[in-house]
Amino acid sequence: MSAYPNRLLILDDDAGVVDFLCESLSERGFEVEPYTSHAAALERIKRESFDLVISDIRMPGMNGTDLLGAILAHRPGQLVLLMTAFGSIDLAVQAVRAGACDFIAKPFKIEALVFAIHRAFHDREMRREIVRLRASVPATNTGQLVARSPAMTAVIETARRVADLDLSVLLTGETGTGKGAVARFIHDVSARSRRTFEHVNCASLPATLIESELFGVRRGAYTDAREDRPGAFVAAGDGTLFLDEIGELTLETQAKLLHALESGRVRPLGSTAEIPFRARVIAATNRPLERLLRDGEFRPDLYYRLNVIRIELPPLRDRQEDIVPLIDLIVERVAGRQSRPVVGVSAAAMRRLTSYSWPGNVRELAHLLERAVALCDHDTLLPEDLEFPKKEDDLVALLSEGTQDPIPLDELERVYVRRVLESRGGNKAEAARLLGINRRTLYRKLR
Repeated sequence: MSAYPNRLLILDDDAGVVDFLCESLSERGFEVEPYTSHAAALERIKRESFDLVISDIRMPGMNGTDLLGAILAHRPGQLVLLMTAFGSIDLAVQAVRAGACDFIAKPFKIEALVFAIHRAFHDREMRREIVRLRASVPATNTGQLVARSPAMTAVIETARRVADLDLSVLLTGETGTGKGAVARFIHDVSARSRRTFEHVNCASLPATLIESELFGVRRGAYTDAREDRPGAFVAAGDGTLFLDEIGELTLETQAKLLHALESGRVRPLGSTAEIPFRARVIAATNRPLERLLRDGEFRPDLYYRLNVIRIELPPLRDRQEDIVPLIDLIVERVAGRQSRPVVGVSAAAMRRLTSYSWPGNVRELAHLLERAVALCDHDTLLPEDLEFPKKEDDLVALLSEGTQDPIPLDELERVYVRRVLESRGGNKAEAARLLGINRRTLYRKLR
């Protein structure tokens, strides 16, 4: 118990119950205010906070869940403990999910209520300690990155060393490993940090537009070119140009990119003159460039031009030490962005999160936690809040169906390609990578 009496508000429409609780709890050192009217209790709570509100869950005119909503609307952090008859347990559970700290079933011994009160205070102090510890952790200049594992620490150290070198950098690694965050980190710790950070996703733009986006366009170059527009190279100014998914560029665009990198100049579409640029270029890909080289889909000269400084990002399964701090960081940021009262993850939920293989890496982890925080109705994520992908192997299931009722091989391929594409939310670049083919081959198969 604290050095000062804990202030409690007792609310029950039965005056006898209120008198008994007030007398019993006062004898045990609590400071108690009694109420039999929910309207009067609400007015009091609006004016002043209490360490704990103890209320019956069923009262004339307003049940405990409605009262809870009204209390939390005025005081979001208020602790509310509900008293409930045995037949209202389901309602009490709903109330806990809606924000009550606990409930106690009638009839109860006063010792059981005192225990529940102390447990509520203990849980509150634990949540405050979590916030305090997070605030006390010394900040490190790693932006959105977590680097406690040896693999990720090595990435950060290399990124720091190359930050102020006026050379192109190539970031490689599986999808979702954080290549964009590393590119941003390199920019933020470099002398260019106050300049523009220009991000171009080469996979999201049609081949017909990528050149104008990168190199610019002159008025009249094509039908919709109504004015001069600088490309990303020039728009980045003295800052950083991040070319994401560079493995998706056509060979023709690769040739123009190579010329830009070697000459320091770009030629806008529809222009005969070249324009110098000063931006530092960082490129990234989740595709195996060496295989693209063998297949003739990536220019060797561009590969060697980019591959001077290469940083390979490890998959999340190879950086186990980073998973727990990543979870804490993501939950904190998502809860703040969504204005949700989630402060942490239960031990059981954490065991599930740390035992999963995370094929989609940090991006998959972030999406799963974002959904969990948005939909959970308590302040700690539980195992049932986490929605993992189904464990059944789609390929095995598909082959099993095909052998039971044989279908043509091209039909089997079509169905499987569609299923892989759907599993990646329609992301053709990612689906092509998983299938081991380029995007043009994927488009042909889809047609």
